[in-house]
Amino acid sequence: MNEAVPILMYHAVGHRPAPAAFGLSVAPEAFAEQMELLGGRGFTPVTTARLARAWRQGEPLPPRPVLITFDDGYEGVHRHALPVLARHGFASTLFVSTGWLRGGHETGDAPDTMLDWHQVRELAATGAEIGGHSHTHPQLDQLDDVRLRYEARRCREIITGELGAAPVSFAYPYGYSSSRVRRIVRAAGFTQSLAVGNALARRRQGPQALERVTVRRSTGIEEFERLVEGRALARSFARDRVLTKGYAMVRRSRGGVRLLRTAVSSVVP
Repeated sequence: MNEAVPILMYHAVGHRPAPAAFGLSVAPEAFAEQMELLGGRGFTPVTTARLARAWRQGEPLPPRPVLITFDDGYEGVHRHALPVLARHGFASTLFVSTGWLRGGHETGDAPDTMLDWHQVRELAATGAEIGGHSHTHPQLDQLDDVRLRYEARRCREIITGELGAAPVSFAYPYGYSSSRVRRIVRAAGFTQSLAVGNALARRRQGPQALERVTVRRSTGIEEFERLVEGRALARSFARDRVLTKGYAMVRRSRGGVRLLRTAVSSVVP
């Protein structure tokens, strides 16, 4: 049984993504080179659902499993990533923010050109797992319970209606979660969820908080090799972890004040 599995987190794949997506994007040529490296090193991509079945039910995994995940639903995943994945026969998981996709459920605030539902169905037909990423991509742990339930349930409802199959996997927007968020997302029907963490995924993390490794525009091929091999992760993401800890303290304080105000307003006329 594999004890540590790299879960790669991608966002946009494109030559000129919008400024809001640029830092977390990868160039098509870089993505192709990274997939070539995975194939050459003997990695076998699997979906999030398959990893969950292996760790929950003992289903065997192939040698050197790796997960290729995409967040949000950028159009470049279909245009640039899909042909590369198909050429290698690689599985992947796409986590979509349903209010950002084109084709009937838009909220009007997408950061770039996003997939439409026909493209999502084409990705699913090639073997990509389609998972949830909320409806409007908020910071879930800053929401009250009512809005949080809506974000998880509405996302799952739309995916089910568009694809004819209910999603089982979820990725937290921005990677933010809490025990309350994880409980509500699970109650909505998502049996495994991914965070960020910038560490290898391990069974002991639990099915609702599996960690991923961020792939950025600035990730060179040598660093990418270290990431998938699980080497020098602390060094690669040292700055991220310092910033994350500091911001988490601010957000916990802000969220606590907001939730307290909500509770007070519900009992004070």
